[in-house]
Amino acid sequence: MSTAILDRKADNKLARGIQRITSTAFGRYQSAVIRIGFSATYLFFLLRELPHRHEMYGPDAPWRWDMAQQLISGNQSFTALMWSDSTVWFEVVYAVALISAALLMVGWHTRATSVLFMAGVLSLQNRSIFMGDGGDNVIHLMAIYLVLTRCGRVWSLDARRAARQARAEADGERSPVLGNLAGPVLWVVLGLVLIVASVADGLGGTWWLPALLWFLWVGEGAWWAVNRYAPQSQSRALLDVIANLAHNATLVVIMAEVCLIYATAGWYKIQGSRWQDGTALYYPLKLDYFTPWPGLSDILASNGVMVMVLTYGTVIVQVAFPFTLFNRRVKNVLLVAMMLEHAGIALLLGLPFFSMAMIAADSVFLPTVFLVWLGGRVTLARERLFPVRTRIPGQRRDGDDEEAPQHSGDGGHTLVG
Repeated sequence: MSTAILDRKADNKLARGIQRITSTAFGRYQSAVIRIGFSATYLFFLLRELPHRHEMYGPDAPWRWDMAQQLISGNQSFTALMWSDSTVWFEVVYAVALISAALLMVGWHTRATSVLFMAGVLSLQNRSIFMGDGGDNVIHLMAIYLVLTRCGRVWSLDARRAARQARAEADGERSPVLGNLAGPVLWVVLGLVLIVASVADGLGGTWWLPALLWFLWVGEGAWWAVNRYAPQSQSRALLDVIANLAHNATLVVIMAEVCLIYATAGWYKIQGSRWQDGTALYYPLKLDYFTPWPGLSDILASNGVMVMVLTYGTVIVQVAFPFTLFNRRVKNVLLVAMMLEHAGIALLLGLPFFSMAMIAADSVFLPTVFLVWLGGRVTLARERLFPVRTRIPGQRRDGDDEEAPQHSGDGGHTLVG
């Protein structure tokens, strides 16, 4: 009797767990921060390198187009810059990468812009693989992961549009036609590009990228059709389950990736003699290439105790962090330490984009309570800087309830983010 009761309780717990995983997209705020962080990092990088873009990825690059073509024929990677060696095509690809990063940052039609962002990142980085500082590898991976997360559920124009549509439906009003047409138009345009690229064999030599792109494109078409014509059907519920599973699984992969990065870096450092004797930090502080503030670097390098503390502290934090995930307080302390460490790297070693990428990756572990509080502070600051005109009682303003909970038929990011 007792065994049957225990088995029934275990089955109930398992059923509740499965139901929660399939019915809920976890980490909405964390995935939004990742979306904003990585797209902003790449946007600022592209803007900074705008005057030098031809020397880095374009026709004037030391890694010539024919050399890149020879390498890509061997590693089978994807880059749209191999479709043509003309300067005009390079400018188009660079502009698409820049604009998609900006649109993804604000969360405008994240279904399409996350895919365009991934294509832009892969195209530029695979064109000149020797351009980067380590942060580009993280951006490369996260750009792929983002297309599978529902990263537009909060803090996005998608979330604001979904809230407006929900209010319009509640008030018996019709949604704006332009807002409803933008998604299908993007879907058709990207579908035509995907068909041409597939026919011309321009998606690289791997099987996973074409499969991923076709899966996302077909899934988004099915999502739009079901959401429009059968919003209460079982097909709609099934698509929502698939989207939630993809989102939750991808968040787990991102967390594992961050832990792997720190664990690998920490254990490799332990094997180095300079890290063992506590002097490793001293040497980069004396390299001209990594000293944007020579005076500040000299002050730190001249303090042997501080150099030793920071050297050993870096190793301890990186090795210990994966083991602290089950202790929330210790994890949060080490998380703050790692973010401060990357801020110091940006300031002392002149690697701002590497630090921004790592801080954005670390944000997947930030507490939801803190992110909600931070969002409230940002909203309050925005309202103080840009006060809204006095409203007539009962009148709604455009920005009201932009972060309202999404109902099952929301316009938030689904299979592609």
